[in-house]
Parts: sequence; structure tokens; C-alpha cells
Amino acid sequence: MILAKTAGFCFGVDRAVNMAYELANSDARAATLGQLIHNSLVTDDLAAKGVRIISSPAEAQRGETVIIRAHGVAAEVYEELKGTGAEICDATCPFVKKIHRIVAENSGEDTEVFIAGDPNHPEVIGIKGHCKGEVNIFNSEAELDEIIKNDGKNYDKRIIAVSQTTFSQKVWKICKEKIKKYYTNAKIFDTICFATRERQDEAALISKQSDMMIIIGDRHSSNTAKLKAVCSENCDTYLVERAAELNTINFSHCATVGVTAGASTPSAIIKEVLFAMSEIVNETTNIQVEEVPSEVAAAEDMDFSAALEESLNNMSTDQRVKGVVMGITPTEIQVDIGRKHAGFVPMDEYSADPNADAAKELKVGDTLDLIIMKTNDAEGTVMLSKRRFDAQKAWTDIIAAEEDGRVLEGTVAEVIKGGILVVSGGVRIFIPASLATERKDEPLEDLLKKTVKFRIIEVNKQRRRAVGSIRAVLKDMRKEAAEAFWAQAEVGQKYHGVVKSMTNYGAFVDIGGVDGMVHISEMSWKRIKNPAEVFSIGQEVDVYIKALDAENKKISLGYRRDEDNPWEILRKNYPVGSVIEAEIVGLTTFGAFARIIPGIDGLIHISQIADRHISKPQDVLTVGDKVTCKITAIDFDKKRVSLSIRALIEPAAEEASEEEAAPAEEAVEESAE
Repeated sequence: MILAKTAGFCFGVDRAVNMAYELANSDARAATLGQLIHNSLVTDDLAAKGVRIISSPAEAQRGETVIIRAHGVAAEVYEELKGTGAEICDATCPFVKKIHRIVAENSGEDTEVFIAGDPNHPEVIGIKGHCKGEVNIFNSEAELDEIIKNDGKNYDKRIIAVSQTTFSQKVWKICKEKIKKYYTNAKIFDTICFATRERQDEAALISKQSDMMIIIGDRHSSNTAKLKAVCSENCDTYLVERAAELNTINFSHCATVGVTAGASTPSAIIKEVLFAMSEIVNETTNIQVEEVPSEVAAAEDMDFSAALEESLNNMSTDQRVKGVVMGITPTEIQVDIGRKHAGFVPMDEYSADPNADAAKELKVGDTLDLIIMKTNDAEGTVMLSKRRFDAQKAWTDIIAAEEDGRVLEGTVAEVIKGGILVVSGGVRIFIPASLATERKDEPLEDLLKKTVKFRIIEVNKQRRRAVGSIRAVLKDMRKEAAEAFWAQAEVGQKYHGVVKSMTNYGAFVDIGGVDGMVHISEMSWKRIKNPAEVFSIGQEVDVYIKALDAENKKISLGYRRDEDNPWEILRKNYPVGSVIEAEIVGLTTFGAFARIIPGIDGLIHISQIADRHISKPQDVLTVGDKVTCKITAIDFDKKRVSLSIRALIEPAAEEASEEEAAPAEEAVEESAE
């Protein structure tokens, strides 16, 4: 038996399945829009974990996460999903996304799109949904001939041609030549993904060396069907979904059997079929069974990224190259490395910085230092990585930084248990929570995605791990800021600061590298019981230096402003003799206190409450009463105000007596006459 090295999940399918299982294993409610991949074993397992299948956006529920499968969907589907209130998890294969971008950018009213593929396949339906003009779909050379015939020799029109990622290479090559022959303004894009090309090329090669080919995969899978078609040209070929189907196949005439699998076939099924084949072959023939390479067996327990890392560990220095940027797309950077192969850097291999944007940072003609990740001679391409080159160089810098104590800069990529991970030049540095912030009560989440400065305090060269400290840098920065502050600080200087912490007697404010304290008595002109009534942690405030203690390095700050001083407001707006409405706020044996304005209470002496004798203020007033009174005296030095209700009652009584006396005098004068 010969097992194809490319058998099993391709990158796009593996990515989609991993994304789906991450959601299935979380607390989120999830659904896939259609079958995630063409394999019932995977979809049934996801269903058992609570991931349901919906057939249209209308079935999505608000708050549910809908997974866009690897095949992709039409542009309008995204809008429909957004309208349902559901979250979107886009697992579209990056190679399919590239086709969406090509047709969206190049099609229009004057440009038709030719798509090579199965018109009923979800990938082709999705591609068509990103086209802006007329679309022609063909699944064979004969169907293309029919389109050309119906065009009525209108061969000078502008067209672009793309293919389904899993389309037959052999048929696509023939169709490309025909399109070039008939259409003078045709622009053709090779969009069969390299995984499909590798898979089909290897399957064709093995089938020429074998008496029989076994294709493992779902019968609804397009790429699996193409593999069967490719192999059928060279030998007897059978497609099986599970090991049980092998019992109907006669292996007695075979000396060599080739095995490959579709891109949506899990490794567990491949192993199951291989094991069953070994037993059947050993029972019926004397065929020697070649051992499956150990790396294939190990792949079940190794994801795409881990496998890539392992291959790079054995890399030689001649895999380091320089590349000149030739073009930038949303999914890759196209580079010229001075070889016959076309170089490309996938966007996730551009930088370890999550905020990096190649479109903004690069331009055509720029030179990049790169590492060769994978060479595809059949396709004529080389996959490269800038991120990994940067990581190697950055690791050298990390080691040097520990020795010389230099300050490094990086982006906080993740908050994890016990601290944060900072990415600097592609290297991930762990910073413990105790060394990540200046104060222990500051939340680590506030640092996420922010650029920070730190020092390396520990390096493990064997395990390629480093530990850093942000606090060490902050401590030095505050020391420098403090020295600069004390060199020029003067009473009365104004600062814009941030409230860092509070006590029951005041608040500490960071005024640019140094902290000063605003005493509770300096926070407001009115009486407050707790600083929280005025300040909150993180609040930005304008303060001024009230006093300095250079010897003990203590700074007293003021916050309340003179123009807000209620006594100044009283002096300006309420002179002696003013009649005001006040609220009774307190009662004593000798009188009542009334609120004139916030921050100032005046005393109404018991003798000034009524025009008659009262035993106690409570006989006439209660707390909360609104009374009209007159300001009779103000002592600004002692901060006292005297009020009187009686002063307003007595003049009113005198006026009433005068009015009553006037008619009496007139009556006397009349009687005298």
C-alpha cells in the first residue's frame, strides 16, 4: 500500500473545523450555515456538541454565532446575517476569500465572469454572489464550448476567468487555452488552490504506480470526486466513506494499492480504512504492506501551526532569502526572491504584531528579509515568512537585552492566567501580573493591544522563553519624571492629572510621573464625608500645587477654585438687606439654621423667628420648611450670616396699621365738618 502524503484535511478545512470546535467547546450558542464540510462524521460530532445546521440566514437566532463554512457564501448573506442580530464566525478558506476579492474587484457591467466549477456547489454559488456583472459557469470543456457558441462571435468583450479551488487541473488547463484562443480581452486567474493541485498531482502519480486506488472521503465532496476522476484514468478506483465499504472490493489481483483522501476527510477515518485494508490484504494475498510514514501518524496529534514549527526547527541557513515586494492583496504579499518560483507571504506570516497592516506599511519595491517555509515545484510557488525571520532576529536581541538591560518595546497580545504575553519582534515574552503594572490593583485587561516598554529579567535559552518586567521601566520613568518635576516645581503651578487612588482623607493624583495628594478639605467648598463624592479612580482632573515639601518629597494639591467659593458668591450676589428664600436645615435651642446657598447656612436666632415670644424654634419651624427671610448681618472673617424672619413681619404689620388708621382719620374730619 502507498499512502499519499497529502491525504486528509487541507489547511482551509482544518482551519474551519478548529474554529467550529472552539465554539462548540465554549459556552456560546453556535450554528453552521449549511454543512460545515462534506463529511458526516465531523458534522454529526459537532451536532452532538450542540452546533446545529441552518439552511438560511433567516433561521439564525439573535445572540447565536453563525459559522460561515470553508466554502464561503455570497456577499448578500453577510448582510442578511447581520440583520438577524447573530454573531458571525467567518471560517471561509483564505483561498476562496481570494477568489471573492478577485471577482469583486475585476467584474462589472462591462466585464463578464467565467467560473469553472460545479454550479450547484456552495463554493461556486458563493463566488457568483460576489460578482457584479454577468456570470457564466461551466463544469466541463463541452459546457465552455456551448458558452462560446452562444456568444455569437462577440469575442472582443472583456472577461475574467476563475475556477473553483477544487476544479480539475487537467480540464482547467484545456479551458484556459480555449478562453485565450477565443477572447482577446480575457484576464485569467489560476485559483485552484495549491493543496488541490498537490493532491491531484500526487494522486495521479500514485495511480500510475498502482493496480488499484482507494479514495477515502465523502461522496458529496467536490475535491474527493475530482481525485477519483484523476485516478480512474490510470487504474481501477474506488471511493469509500468508511472502512466497512472495503468488504465489497476484491483485492486479490492487486500487487500495489494506492490510497489518498479528500481534503475534508478526518485522519481518524483514514487510519480506520488503512487498518482494515491491512487486515483484508494480509488475509487474501501475500502482498507486502509498506509502513505508513511515522510523520503521517504523528500528524493526527499535531495541528497545522505545530507541524510548520517542527519543520522549521530543522531549517538550514540557505532558506533565508531577501524578497522584493511585487504586489499586496488582502490575503498575501507577492514577492520576487530571484528564483524561477513565485514567492508569496501569507498575511498571518507577515508579522506577529496583531496591529500590523502590510497594506499601510509596505509598498511595491520594498525589500523584506524572509524564511522559506515551503517550496511547491509543481505549482512553481514558494511560501515564505517574514514573521519567523523577525522572530529569529528578535530572539538574539532578547538575549542581548537581558545582558545589557536595554529597554524593549512590544504589543500586549494576550492576557493569560498569571500575567500577560507581549509580542516584540515576533517573540512572545511573558510578563507576570505583579510586574505588568505600576500598582497591583490596576486591571491587566486595560493593557490589551497597547504598546508597552519593558526589560528582560530572565531568559531560558534551551526552551526559548523570556520573562520581562514593565514595572521596572515604569519605576525608572517615574524616577526621571520626579527629578524633572522637583527641579522646576513651584506653588501655584497648574497640572492636568489622573486620580490614581483614594483614601478616607483624600485622593492621590498623578500629575505626570509624580503623585500629589488632594486633601478632602480641598476637594469641595461644601462639606463632604468621603472623597468618592467628588473623585473616582481614573478621573482626569485639573489641580494646582498648594504646598511643597521638597525634603520629604510630598506634594499638596488644590482642586477647588476661588470662583466657586460660596462666600465669594455670597459677597457678590447677596449683600446685607437681601431678602431670600431659604430651607431650614437644622434646629437648636437658640434658633434655626437655614441654607442660603450650597455651602453656607445662616442662623435665624429664636428672637428673629416670629413677632411673638416662642419657647423653642420647633414650635414654629421644622427641618425642610422653606421660609422667606432677610440677611441682617455677614461676618466674612468668622464665616457667619445672621438671618431674620421677624424683620419682614414687623414692617408688614406697621404698613397694615397705617392703612387701617387712614380711614379713621378721614371719618373724624368728616364728623367735624
